Amino acid sequence: MSVLALCGGTAFSQSQLDAHKYSQTELNGTARYLGMGGAFGALGGDISAMNANPAGLAIYKSSEVVTTLSLSSVSAKTDWLGSAMDNSRTKVSFDNIAYVGYFPTANDEGIVSWNVGFSYNRLKNYNRNYTMATGGDLNTSLSDYIATRAYGLPSGQLGVGEKYNPYNNNEIGDWLSILGYNAGYMDSYKDNDKDYYSSFGDSDKEGQWNPYLLQGGQLKVSERGSVDQYDLAFGLNISDFVMLGATVAITDLNYRYQSVYEETFVNSNSLYLDNYLDTDGTGYSFNVGAIVRPLDFLRLGVAYNSPTWYKMTDHYKGEAGSYLTFMEKGEIKERKLDVQTPKDAYFDYEFRSPDKWIFSAAAVIGTTALISVDYELMNYNNMRMYQTDGSSNVHTNQDIMDNFKAANTIRVGAEVKVTPQFAVRAGVAYSDSPIKDPLKDGKVEVATVGTIPNYAIDKGTMNYTVGIGYRFTPNFYTDLACVFRSYKEDVYTFSNVYASDDPQPIIEAQPASLKTNTTRVALTLGYKF
Repeated sequence: MSVLALCGGTAFSQSQLDAHKYSQTELNGTARYLGMGGAFGALGGDISAMNANPAGLAIYKSSEVVTTLSLSSVSAKTDWLGSAMDNSRTKVSFDNIAYVGYFPTANDEGIVSWNVGFSYNRLKNYNRNYTMATGGDLNTSLSDYIATRAYGLPSGQLGVGEKYNPYNNNEIGDWLSILGYNAGYMDSYKDNDKDYYSSFGDSDKEGQWNPYLLQGGQLKVSERGSVDQYDLAFGLNISDFVMLGATVAITDLNYRYQSVYEETFVNSNSLYLDNYLDTDGTGYSFNVGAIVRPLDFLRLGVAYNSPTWYKMTDHYKGEAGSYLTFMEKGEIKERKLDVQTPKDAYFDYEFRSPDKWIFSAAAVIGTTALISVDYELMNYNNMRMYQTDGSSNVHTNQDIMDNFKAANTIRVGAEVKVTPQFAVRAGVAYSDSPIKDPLKDGKVEVATVGTIPNYAIDKGTMNYTVGIGYRFTPNFYTDLACVFRSYKEDVYTFSNVYASDDPQPIIEAQPASLKTNTTRVALTLGYKF
């Protein structure tokens, strides 16, 4: 049988889907940038362009300070086997503040001006809650999955003893199996202590094992945190024909995760699994770009954004328990167990996010209108996980190469000045999923790490944007934007498990659909001088 590819260290290192989660960004920036769908790669003249094409900094003809606040309403809707649930949350956030310095040279040719910029930008918010629950339609229990996952691990090494702690045994390398065994999810066969079956069942008169009927399951997930970036950018204007730019960035990542999973069986039997994860990381990156103006109305842009090289730390804890009634010598007995992983557990590692290319074009129609298009290619198959000594996390990195591809993003935006002071804007942005079809369709096993068996599969993101801008004086202006974002995922409470020569899973998970709709209103205040 081909079971999950577990190895020493799997309990601590991060998985392919964690790499994807920490690499994702959102449409974020000033209200003008948002109102045009983020299509600013060839336009420039906005501090948000520092995160994409820093050559846009060279478009500035004056110095400027700017800041943005936003209000977001997040609705997470799940459908698990026909049972629909909805969770909503509202949050105010401080999204950016920046300064751009403009320094003309008084030359008509050559270097006409140079610019420098300092900015803080929030690249992503992790804030959401979602709940998925279903009644008696579940076919497979988490206990079945963990029993299969534990195959090959000696039961004598899984149990906690007075002088023995299996969590300290690096040869086991799978904390979820240890936690499930000690929580009473499973038992080993007497004639083979490396093969397991779920505790939630009984043997009939013929000795045939019959699992208890599942009456329902529920998963609650809470996510918090953000990805924040601090930029130092430089732009150069050459003859008003070529704009060049470069950015050096420091990125802070913090992610807080909590989940509660429960299953109920007949006769009040039940199990639960609670998980807690705190992830903190600091990284650095650089961006370079160019904008060319071959015609007065046409601008073309290209930019390369390097990976972000992170140093990461995870703090984690898992708690599990079970309540079981069973017959023994003609009497009904009960067993209740509650266990948890060692306290203050943490793990340090390194992570490299994907790099990306951005190709852009924009048409400027006099002083009344403009339209812009960006195409972004993000190489998710270049994500990598490393140990702190620089050695590769071989299994996770192989999973990334097998199951991820480059993702495509298209952004289109337009602006029309109704009057010299008042402008209206609209845009759209779409990103497809970087996950290859076998993983997206549940055709491959997912080796989750730590004690968190559940995961989400990206199915694509769509953004619709509108905005307005008003210039009160030649120096002071304000912009307002509204963004509607729809992000689709499939959520698995645990992975499918396959035999080596059978396309049908021997352990079948039944995923829920998850649609996260975010309505966001952003307000930007700016002052030019």
